[in-house]
Amino acid sequence: MSIGIRKSGVSRRTLLKAGAAISMLPAPRVFAQSSEPLKVGFLTVLTGPLAAGGKQQEEGAALFLKERNGMIAGRKIELITQDTAGNPALAKTKTQELVERHKVPVMIGPLATNEALAMDGYVRDSKVPLITTTSAATVDLKSRAPNPFVLHAFGTAPQVTYPLGDYAAKTLGYEKVAIVAEDFTYGHEGAGGFHLAFEAGGGKIVQKLWPPLNAPEYGPYLAQIKPDVDAIYMGFAGSNPLRFLKQFNDYGLKSKVAVLGNTTSTDEGILKVMGEEAVGVITGGWYAAGLDTPENKKFVAGINAEYKHDPGFYTAGPYTALLIIEEALKTTGGKTDDTAAFLKAMHNVRLEHGPIGPVRLDEYGTPILDIYIRKVARVNGKLTNTIIKTYPQVSQFWTYDPKKFVQQPVFSRDFPPSKNLE
Repeated sequence: MSIGIRKSGVSRRTLLKAGAAISMLPAPRVFAQSSEPLKVGFLTVLTGPLAAGGKQQEEGAALFLKERNGMIAGRKIELITQDTAGNPALAKTKTQELVERHKVPVMIGPLATNEALAMDGYVRDSKVPLITTTSAATVDLKSRAPNPFVLHAFGTAPQVTYPLGDYAAKTLGYEKVAIVAEDFTYGHEGAGGFHLAFEAGGGKIVQKLWPPLNAPEYGPYLAQIKPDVDAIYMGFAGSNPLRFLKQFNDYGLKSKVAVLGNTTSTDEGILKVMGEEAVGVITGGWYAAGLDTPENKKFVAGINAEYKHDPGFYTAGPYTALLIIEEALKTTGGKTDDTAAFLKAMHNVRLEHGPIGPVRLDEYGTPILDIYIRKVARVNGKLTNTIIKTYPQVSQFWTYDPKKFVQQPVFSRDFPPSKNLE
């Protein structure tokens, strides 16, 4: 059975300024419309340190298409996959290739935040809608002009770490935390959200360490962790959380310091190859394979059957993006030739089904969705992200006034300001 997958190569601040109304969209591109296949561009990472997440993204898209025999709204789907290698410049080039060579009317992806930033201007100019599929739903685009052509299947990087910081301060009662996060946009944003919420809850960030994405080892950073902190917040992606936690354990820190992390720190895709060093790690996330809903159980069973492991949020991202496209096509009768109508239909989607639970997009195309506090435990011999608390229907703005929020600087090594470093 063909499901119409073709590869060309081997996988916000968001629209945060008022006035990005869909009714004010630029003139649409026009596509020939018939019973011809619907081309969907798919940008993901299949090589480099983030490739583990890219492989999961492919699995999520493939399962979606298999469940529907490769058809959405009466049209065969041709998924054209591009490997961005996690490189922002290459991501932009691959986006241009999808639009100009393959003439796709819609795209999903990419995987990394810095890639989404690099693509934003071209997506704006080409007027081909993009649904981001992971933490590429970045808040950095908020400092730019509104881009109604970018929608997001998942929330922003700090959207999951605000609740985690709140939980660490108010429920766990931690007073001092050190941040160890990768020195690129995604690392800055997740750490920034945690920092703001943790200190708002009464805690103090007393140390910040920024290893590069391709750090060969973490020993120099582990040796600097202050001995009197209650916990560390780790902000890593791809295969790096595995290396970090192993070295953290080897340095004898596991028995002394608690570990908190962003959603990618113990995502199911990397958790399956972790050991005892991961037990007890608490993270915030948009998704967990253990989410007890009929839709997620079906999703997990499908991935288990096809790939013999649990899905993670990387897997759920493209699946959710394709759900948004599917629901929009029901509104347009399967047509994408009127870009403005197709884009409006996608913005108006309200998902009540799917693996991550209820999702609706705010006026900036960013989801409002449940955020889960997860703790790694062994369940029936397998490491699992168990859900210990749910923060329902969290906005990208957390508890902040959106108008004030958009005036603050972008998250970086220097923002939020570090007022309690020791």
